[in-house]
Amino acid sequence: MISLINGGKKEEWKMNKKKIMSISLIVSALLFAMGVVTANGLTDREQLGKSIFFDTNLSANSNQSCAACHAPESGWTGPDPVINSGGAVYEGSISGRYGNRKPPSAAYATPSPILHYVIQKKEALFSGGNFWDGRATGERLGSPSAEQAQGPPLNPLEQALDSSADVISIICSSAYSSTFTAVCGIDACNPANVSASYDCVGLSVAAYEASTEVNQFSSKYDAFLNGQAALTKEEKEGLNLFKSKGKCANCHLLAPGPNGEPPLFTDYTYDNLGVPRNPDNPFYDEPAFNPQGAKWIDPGLGGFLASHTDYLQFAAANNGKMKVPTLRNVDKWDTTLLGTQMKAYSHNGYFKTLKQIVHFYNTRDAKPPCLSAFTTVEDAIAQGCWPVPEVPVNMNTKELGNLHLTDAQEDAIVAFLKTLSDGVMP
Repeated sequence: MISLINGGKKEEWKMNKKKIMSISLIVSALLFAMGVVTANGLTDREQLGKSIFFDTNLSANSNQSCAACHAPESGWTGPDPVINSGGAVYEGSISGRYGNRKPPSAAYATPSPILHYVIQKKEALFSGGNFWDGRATGERLGSPSAEQAQGPPLNPLEQALDSSADVISIICSSAYSSTFTAVCGIDACNPANVSASYDCVGLSVAAYEASTEVNQFSSKYDAFLNGQAALTKEEKEGLNLFKSKGKCANCHLLAPGPNGEPPLFTDYTYDNLGVPRNPDNPFYDEPAFNPQGAKWIDPGLGGFLASHTDYLQFAAANNGKMKVPTLRNVDKWDTTLLGTQMKAYSHNGYFKTLKQIVHFYNTRDAKPPCLSAFTTVEDAIAQGCWPVPEVPVNMNTKELGNLHLTDAQEDAIVAFLKTLSDGVMP
């Protein structure tokens, strides 16, 4: 368990966050530096991580890789427009099995620090970790991303392999097995070393996710910061609203890192935004894994804390809170490959466009509740209502809900968000 105790002052909390972000960026840099640089600009460890990341054989039916849910052309998140337009949860290797949340982006995730909390006004404020609920804490391997990478191959709702030994066996029979043993050790394929070898798998995937191939910092906004591009009038207005009336920058930090690193657009904390249930979530119809059916409520961070002895006392106060995602690549699509597509937003993919989720932030508390908790976003907007929150406790009511933004101001914020997609700068 990691905690940082302060006197509850907001400035001290901000200082602690800066220190934590500095540490996390150092860890990310160390991951980047491991190994010898290969011809494609990746180190041996990063190349190993890439090979693992795109290997469909690392699944029960040899049909799913990490990239199935974290595709580069869609900003390292879910690429299927049909899935995104509905439940937004991706089917695993075994047909008919679905997870319960939308895939978060794998990009800009490695700087997330080890899960920890700060006591502020007698409340524990958690930051760091990985997954929407923070359960990949990073305490064991020193990297939340490395621990996160170890989850999907063994998750029965995702890649669904039976054991870490199966993962190692497949890698040791692959075309990149020599890279695996070069990076992880000559005895990495020895069955007696499965645990250490699987840790090396996680660390290698995290190294790839920390590489410049994934974290490019090549958006129009980066070019703007470097004096290489100009924002339009609408984009500038959106940036100003992002920092002021929209209150977006309170959690999606615009400030550069402690050593001048480009902004990550997240503070890696947790928030309950009052997002409604996604009525199309396929997890409601999986009795083998969800006996509660449509009554199931996603507890988010609180659910993980309830399973952890050291954090149990903080569980109730964190029910419904989800990790604040980076906004980098939030509108990213490779239009030459996919054409006009649809993404999904929030932990359950309830929102289908940036305009919808910005409008929700603006009007959540200004509109009446819809008659049904399972109202789709399109119907809610047409009816002038919002469904009740999935988790009505612990909601953030200070930074969103009734922001009094005009329709044009919402559009301006959306225009600014679209400047955060990588691929503009060489």
